[in-house]
Formats: sequence, structure tokens, C-alpha cells
Amino acid sequence: MHEPVLDLQKPVGDQVRQTTCYMCACRCGINVHLRDNKVRYIEGNPAHPVNRGVLCAKGSAGIMQHYSPARLDKPLLRVGERGENKFREIGWDEALELAAGWLRETRAKDPDRLAFFTGRDQSQALTGWWAQQYGTINYAAHGGFCSVNMAAGGLYTLGGSFWEFGEPDWEHSKYLMLWGVAEDHDSNPIKLGLGHMKGRGAKVVAVNPVRSGYGAIADEWVGIRPGTDGLLAFALIHELLKADKIDLDYLVRYTNAHWLVVRDPGGAEDGLFARDEQGRGLCWDRRAGVGAPSGANPFLAEGQGKRFAPEGAPTGAVAAAEATGIQPAVIGEFTLPDGRKAVPVFQLVAERYLDPKYAPDAVAERCGVPAATIRRLAAELAAAAFDDPVVIEQPWTDVHGVRHERMVGRGVSFHAMRGISAHSNGFHTCRALHLLQLLLGAVDTPGSFRYQPPFPRPIPPANRPGKARQANGTLDAAPLGFVHGPEDLLVDADGQPRRIDHAYSWRYPLAVHGMLHTVIRNAWAADPAPVDVLFLFMANMSWNSAMNTAETMHWLTDKDEAGEYRIPKIIYSDAYASEMVAYADLVLPDTTYLERFDAISLLDRPISDADRAADAIRHPVLDPKTQREGRDVRGFQDVLLDLGARIGLPALVKDDGKPRYAGYADYIVNHERAPGVGLLAGWRGDGTQHGKGAPNPEQLDRYRENGGFWSAEVPAAGRYFKMANRDYLEWSQRMGFIAKAEPVVLQLYSETLQKFRLAAQGHGPVQPPAAERERVATYFDPLPTWYEPFEGSQLDLRRYPLSAVTQRPPFMYHAWGSQNAWLRQITARNFLYLHPDTAARHGLANDDWVHMDSHHGRITVQCRLAGNVQPDTVWTWNAIGKRRGAWKLAADAPEATKGFLLNHLISDKLPDGGYANADPVTGQAAWFDLRVAIHRADPADESHPQFAALGGNGDNAPLRYGADFRKA
Repeated sequence: MHEPVLDLQKPVGDQVRQTTCYMCACRCGINVHLRDNKVRYIEGNPAHPVNRGVLCAKGSAGIMQHYSPARLDKPLLRVGERGENKFREIGWDEALELAAGWLRETRAKDPDRLAFFTGRDQSQALTGWWAQQYGTINYAAHGGFCSVNMAAGGLYTLGGSFWEFGEPDWEHSKYLMLWGVAEDHDSNPIKLGLGHMKGRGAKVVAVNPVRSGYGAIADEWVGIRPGTDGLLAFALIHELLKADKIDLDYLVRYTNAHWLVVRDPGGAEDGLFARDEQGRGLCWDRRAGVGAPSGANPFLAEGQGKRFAPEGAPTGAVAAAEATGIQPAVIGEFTLPDGRKAVPVFQLVAERYLDPKYAPDAVAERCGVPAATIRRLAAELAAAAFDDPVVIEQPWTDVHGVRHERMVGRGVSFHAMRGISAHSNGFHTCRALHLLQLLLGAVDTPGSFRYQPPFPRPIPPANRPGKARQANGTLDAAPLGFVHGPEDLLVDADGQPRRIDHAYSWRYPLAVHGMLHTVIRNAWAADPAPVDVLFLFMANMSWNSAMNTAETMHWLTDKDEAGEYRIPKIIYSDAYASEMVAYADLVLPDTTYLERFDAISLLDRPISDADRAADAIRHPVLDPKTQREGRDVRGFQDVLLDLGARIGLPALVKDDGKPRYAGYADYIVNHERAPGVGLLAGWRGDGTQHGKGAPNPEQLDRYRENGGFWSAEVPAAGRYFKMANRDYLEWSQRMGFIAKAEPVVLQLYSETLQKFRLAAQGHGPVQPPAAERERVATYFDPLPTWYEPFEGSQLDLRRYPLSAVTQRPPFMYHAWGSQNAWLRQITARNFLYLHPDTAARHGLANDDWVHMDSHHGRITVQCRLAGNVQPDTVWTWNAIGKRRGAWKLAADAPEATKGFLLNHLISDKLPDGGYANADPVTGQAAWFDLRVAIHRADPADESHPQFAALGGNGDNAPLRYGADFRKA
């Protein structure tokens, strides 16, 4: 018997063009089959490093995304009231002159009166740079309501993070824990990896209130209560510490576990690292004066098998913590040369997490996970990590010049996503998971979590947010960056926020992505100052990206006493007639992803994997002018560069005032962020240079010839221990990813956070206002901590006993998917899913209607019973519900009549009306803190609330595609 020979790549059109998918954040390579200038078929590109030919339903349905009736055709100028969806079509010259005039006038008055915020654009390297040239501090992207806790928690701890910037060791891991992972980001690589892992017999454990997608194929599902993942992580840490299942050798090699922390209560340096005259961190060398230890290991730890308690009087002396040939102490209290006391970081870790309040029996009820299960999971983690280490026969050399004959690691890996991030305690929960990884020695070792280039980065990364304007009006740095201490905050002389979203203020100091979810309320309230222009790109802020939908629509349309809109001008760019279009004064129509240039850049959100750096392009496989009669659309990046040149932004015009860039393609090739560093790393200079090199006018041609992507393999000796691997760090420096080939010390304990706590205690030149001191001191704990999610802590949970969360469906993505004719055939509406036990308590059955109440509002929807949800949680699919008249859907479309959003229940402010409904460290939107009650409702014909239909309903006739192919 032989397998049949199948030609799986046979063209079905007259040409095949290769580009990058845009149907989710995965950014897979695709082959687009064309016939007669129409898309006939989309398949995965087998040569592409991201998906290796695999393509999901979303990617295949890109055909219907491109041919969506909801595509915008021409620039639109509002002629009715905001929200009425009444526009007249105008030409691009008029639209651009109008937009440029508004932007020019605003910049002349005060650049900060422009609020420029973008959704999932995947071109933040351009938009952030443009905002810097404009001179506004009021720029951010969508990460503030998506994943900033994940990014900040990782970058301030590991110099990298989960999400799309790291991955499990799919080839060698023996035990994988998925924390809060849904089926969206990086989906095809995860599918490939999970299939490979399960084929090898590795165990997969899913920790999530809902079991779907990846969790459905996991070997074990841990149905946790939302917002308690940090507690579970601490209970696992507690058990590992008790059992002495800690990799101390790893800790003193690669982390700050042995760094001495000053203990001087009330002092200005209490909780900071002890340092020498050169500013180097210090440790206690137990061998000082005894003779240097022998052997290849530069660090000799306390040794496995010892309990974490000091033994007798300490001997030794202080030494540089990053020195070699020392034997650092990780427990005990020591006297510094100046007489102050200090303890190693690990001592603080042991003191905190050995506390009985973190024992499994103490946290089990709150987490909804039995204590016996917690103890078993801890034992399984320890067994996978320590009983059978993963060994790769590959010599490598560390940054100290020590040669290691083999790579030895732990077979435990973690992956986490929005389920742990979108809580008001999400930053510390992310850090808790990283602490657990580090104690196991399971970061970038064989078998564990692995960095993807260009990570790891220094901790924290060097770039700070822009604060001041230069003589030519540009900001002194990009608007988004990383705060190193209170001196980097964007606050006024009274300590109040300067930015319209309040990011980088004492209220949300480490808001490294900005806070898009607070912009519209604050712009309406002129808090801290008025804005003249709100400029949004692909951010559906009036609907599925709104916390507090009804009030958001009010803020967008509210007028002052003089009858003028409180937000004077709104410019919006999108490819489709989303709900937000109706609230714009000027609409700039974008292309579909098959008609545009994009740079999937290493400066932005790279597509690397752990063994290679990679980037890619999108390029027009179709000309938008030929796709529908009368259609005249332009890629947003082209429009942005055009606007910048029209208003004379310094880096966008030449000395003679003419545009510096002919368009986005020209910008991709010729713009340099630093000498030799551009948006794309491949084929630079004369075409033979990679990573760094002069601009190459033929660069885009080389990408097209190579399937739309570039990749470079990490040297074999540099693929693990990247934070301290000489081969990797030197390669990373040559590629332009890092400035210096220096080790990255992983942070169990964050001195950055302690600096904020000290400021709140009255130390240092920059201190918070009195009203913020307690909040900063409480939540800027240098060790990971846990606290009740804010919404639940401010409510009577007897009235709101259930948590409510959304899951992103594997078959759709944001609002884009639920206007797609093919994907709508999978589902065109959503239900509220609840556990059968929960349904029984409320007397509910399948298809019953229920009222669901939060402290903020009520929705009325149909329910379904599902055993795949934790009993104290209800859930639904995300972003299915639509407003009537949007997206060119028919007036009676199920998405509008029966579909719904949880957003209607979510308030942008906490129940007490004080702070934003967000994490106090990063400002991440706390979508998943929602608390609700459910009650039986009378049968209904449609979900509630319903809002007035937007004008421009779609055709009720079925959308058909491809019939002409069959006839041919």
C-alpha cells in the first residue's frame, strides 16, 4: 500500500502571490491564488516560518474579508449629527487638505491637543514615530486594553514576555502549563506545537475558567476562578519551597536572587540593592578570604537539599553580585561596610511565600481549585523539572567566558495570555508566573519557556517615554517607553497627569502601551486638558472596544453650552463600516490587507521563533482601484506619511519642503531608526547584509522573491540561556537588537517598583501627591503580590456572585470576523454559557432568556448550558454582537438581533467612581474583573440593550462568491 501522490500546491488561478495574512495576530504566510484579478483561493505558505503551510478558518476566509460589502469606498465628510451615520463622499485631495488643516492648526496651538490612538494596526513603529515628529505626548496603541500587563510584567522581570515574544520549548518540554490562553494570538504555531508535544507524550495542563480550544485537548483542565491565578502560582511556589525543589544554581547564575537588599526601615534606600562605589550590585561571598572555588561553575549556590534558614554566624564579605569565582549566600542577614543590614533577595522570597496564607489549604476555596490538586500540580512540576533534566549535547560559552560542554535544562514550560492579564491584579499575576518559572530554573533552558529574538532586552528596556519638545516641535523621544523611576513620569508640577489617558502618571506609572480605554471619557471631560482633534485608526471605540458603551457614545456626541461638540474634531480611518465610523467627522478609508504594504517588523511585533529571527511584509497582491467600481481607498500608512509631509513635520520633509518619502513602501526601505537599522532586517546594504546595513532600494523585491519574509537562524550555540549566552548576545548585537552584548540579570525582585514605594513613603526628589501615596505604596511591591480584583472588592458579592468573562473564538477575531460571510456560517450569534449546576440554582434550561446585571447595567440574552466552565463563572464569545446598521449587515442579522456584548455591563471606572477600571501599575483594562448576577427573564425576540439603527443597512440577499468560477 502506498499513499497517493497529491499535488497540494497546484495553482487554481492564473497566478499565485505570496504575502502575510491579517485575519488575526498570528501573521502567517499565505499563497493567494488569483484568476482574472480576483481571489480564487488562499492557502498557507509551506515555506513560511510562522505557520509552515498551516492555515486556519480565519485565514482561508480572507477571501470574504477582502470582498466584504462593508468595505469603505471613498473618503467621507459628516453632514448630519455625530452618530447618525450621514456623510457625503469627497475626494482625497479635499479629505487630506481638511485633515492636514486641522492637524496643522492644532500643532501650532499645542501639539498635545492632538490625541492620536491606534487599534490593532501592527505598525506602531511608524505611528509612534509619527506622533513623536508631531510632538504630541498623547499617543498610544491598543495594548492598554489588551496585553500590557503581560508585556510589562515580563519585560520588567525577564526582559521578554509571554504572548508573541516567547514560546514553550515545543521539542523538549515534558510538562506545559497554559494559563489564561484562548485561541487567538500566535494560534497556528501553538496548534503545531501542541500537536507535536502531545505526540511525544508530554503533559498539557490548562488553567482557565473556561475549557475551549487548546484547553479542550489538554490532559488536565484546572477550572480556576477568574482573577485568582496569582494565588494559585503562590501556592505552587509555597509547596516547592517547602519541598526544597528550587534550582538555586540557576538562580545565582542568572537572576538577582543573591543580590543584597538594604534593610533600613524608614531610610531613603530601604529595599534598594546594596551597591559599591561604581554602582554595582553586591552580594555576600561566603568564601571570601577562604580561597576561590574550583571548577567550571563561577557560582556555587547553597546546594540543593538544604532548608532556607541561616546556619550560625555569617562568614565572608561583600562582593560584586555579577562577579565570578564567588559563592553567594542566598539566605541570612549581613552587615554592610557602612553598618547597615542587608539580606539576599531569595531570603525575602522565602520569607514571603512560605507564609501559611499561601499554603494550598489557605487558597483553595478562593481559587476554586482543591488543595490536593494544588499539591499534586506542584509535585508534578518538581518531578518534571528535577527528576529527569533535559540535556542537549551542544557546547556553549557564557558571558564570563566559561565553556559548558552541554546544555542542561528543566522540562517545564509555561505559556500565558489575556486570561491572566486583563485583571486589575494582572501585572503582579504575570510576575508571579515568572517567579515560579525562575525558581524552577525554567526560563530559556532546554525544555522550558524560550525567548524569541530580539528578546531578551535589558531590564527595564532603555527607551524612556518622551516628555519634552525640542526646538523644532518634536518630542525628545517616542511617546511610549519604559519608566525606570519616578523621574520618568509625565506629570505636572503638582504631580497630576499630563497625558489625556493618564498613562505614565502616579495613577498608572508603568503604562508602557498607553491607555486607549480612558481616552474618550478624558477627552470629553478635558482631563487634564482639552483636545482639539481625536485621531483614531482601526479602533472600534464606540462598540466592542468600549468599556461602557452607552456612555462612550454619549461622550462622542455630547455638546457644550454653546452647542459645540466637547470633542471638537474626530478623524477616523478604517477599512470597513464599523460602529465607530458613524461618530467621525472625517473618515479616511483604508485598504484591505490584500491591497496594502505593511512591515511586520522586528521594531514592532516580530514573527520570530526561538531559533530564528524573522520579519515579513505585506504587499499589494491586488490594486484597490480594480476591486469595485468607483472605489478609491488608500493604505493608512501612506495617508499618515502624506499628512505629515503636508503639515511639515520635521523628519517627513526634505530641506526644500518636499515629502521625504514617496509612500509607505519608500519609508519601509529608506527610513533608519538608527544608522543601519530600519523596519526590515533582511537584504540590507548591497543585499548581502542582514540585521544592520544601509538601505537597499531592491529590498522589497528580495522579500517578494522569498515568499514575503526573511529569517536568520540563531547560532546553534546561542539558542538557550540567551540572557547570559555569549554567542547569542554577540549575534544579537551584530543584528542590531541590543546595544551591548551584556548579560540580562533576571529580576525576582524589582528595584524599579521599590523606587516608587520609597517615593510614596516620602523619599526622593519626585514624590506622588498626598492622594496617591497609599495606592502607590500598596501596589508597587518589589516582589509579586496578590490582591482581590478591584471591582469585586468594592461590591457586595452576595448581590453579584458570578464572574463573567469572554473568550475570543478560534474562528473569528475581534469584530472583523463577524462581518465575514464564510465565518458567519460557523456562528452568527452568541449565547451566555453557564455550568449546569449554576443553571439549576437559577432554574434555567437551554435557550431560556436571562437578565444579567452588573453594578453598571443590564443585558438580556439567551443562555446555553455548558460543562466547560467553572461553576461560579459565566462566559460568552467576544465581539459577536453588532449594532444594527453597522458592517453593512442586514437589518435582521442575528449578530444585531440576538448577539450581544458584555461591554454593555462593564464600566470604565470602578464602582466607587474613583480610578479607572484598570491595573494600578500599568493601567491595563480590567475586562475580566466583571461581577454579575443572573435572573430568569421572559422569552424575547431579541437581545437587549438595543440602540437606534445606524443608517446604511446592508442587503438582505445572501452574499455569494465564486459562482462565476463554477460557470466558467
